[in-house]
Amino acid sequence: MAKQSLWLRCEKKPFERRTAITPTTAKKLIDAGFEVLVERDSQRIFKDEEYEAVGCKLVEHNSWPNAPKDIPIIGLKELPESDEPLPHTHIQFAHCYKQQAGWSKVLARFHRGGGTLYDLEFLTDEHGRRVAAFGYHAGFAGAAAGALALAAERRGHPLGQLEPYENENAMVDSAKKELGGSGKGLKVLVIGALGRCGSGAVDLFRKIGVEEDDILKWDMAETAKGGPFQEILDVDIFVNCIYLSSPIPPFLTKQQIAAAGKDRRLRVVVDVSCDTTNPHNPLPIYSINTTFSNPTVPVEVGEGNPPLSVVSIDHLPTLLPREASEQFSAKLLPSLLELPNRKTARVWVEAENLFHQKLAEAVKAEGL
Repeated sequence: MAKQSLWLRCEKKPFERRTAITPTTAKKLIDAGFEVLVERDSQRIFKDEEYEAVGCKLVEHNSWPNAPKDIPIIGLKELPESDEPLPHTHIQFAHCYKQQAGWSKVLARFHRGGGTLYDLEFLTDEHGRRVAAFGYHAGFAGAAAGALALAAERRGHPLGQLEPYENENAMVDSAKKELGGSGKGLKVLVIGALGRCGSGAVDLFRKIGVEEDDILKWDMAETAKGGPFQEILDVDIFVNCIYLSSPIPPFLTKQQIAAAGKDRRLRVVVDVSCDTTNPHNPLPIYSINTTFSNPTVPVEVGEGNPPLSVVSIDHLPTLLPREASEQFSAKLLPSLLELPNRKTARVWVEAENLFHQKLAEAVKAEGL
């Protein structure tokens, strides 16, 4: 049987330092008989030499378009916008299955090139749960960004550029320092608190000193009555960690914010879920994703009212690139080991079936 090859591409999204395959995981794949080709990438948190040391073959930066068509290309974030056909098999987060902005144009590239997309968000186990996710670190980093944004707002200016942290402890120390030594006295609300993402946010707030009674933990039971929710306006920081799978009433509206006037306590919203361009976005108070260079966007609150800002960075875990990558890659490994049998292995068969379903929708939408 021919050796299974796998091509790890570079990431072109600014500030993205994570990777789908760490040197640790690459070694396990090579030990299992894989050939792992790795594009040189100075932005990646792991050095090229770390991959070379475990037996990977280094290839030129961003050279995957010229890779043999039978080698699957794996990355994390979506490819840069283009009309170029995609003839390869791609494994990545494509953000095009929930009718996000430009979704059909992304899938049309696979139609024109004859390639296949295995979307990492939709690789699931037999119970329908994602085999690998960055959820915990997204929530943890999102809550930290919220705390930093609040500290900046209290000083009268927006939050400046965010840089990756060496580890979780460094992130916690930074947030505590900016808040004057502790988060004690803050009141926060996490919706989706029982999930991976929500548990990360709750953990961060605990570690910076927010008292347990001041961390409101909501999940499906608390939101069952349907929004909007007045309670969101009565905390300092609100973190949205839900997984949006169907239309729901909004959690918070511009009308609510305006009606609250000067009595509103809420200062920072962290939309970890980042369904910004989803037609069913439960936070219709803003319309753009923010970035590490400009982490917040102000919300229109009306003249004379206290400020309100939103953090809506769609790759928050890259603030903890090494820890997040190691955790994600380890979880993905069992599925990657099944890649040679992807025409029969359930996790890959189901992901390919979903791709063809979404591709047909895109072809219709694009009139191809």
